Amino acid sequence: MIENDGLQWRKAAASSGNGTCVELAAGQTGVVYMRDSKDPQGAVLTFTRNEIAAFLDGAKGGEFDDLA
Repeated sequence: MIENDGLQWRKAAASSGNGTCVELAAGQTGVVYMRDSKDPQGAVLTFTRNEIAAFLDGAKGGEFDDLA
């Protein structure tokens, strides 16, 4: 179980005001946590910084544009 009290959760400025976004927080051991902003007490996914960097690179390059 991830203890997420005290984590500094962030979401994109472009996210809508109705909670339709994911939030990210940096962990102490070089991991990045991700959760659904509509359910902050729900599941939290864990990724390495390299995995997040690869995802962001793909997103910036338009690799996921067909999913939006």
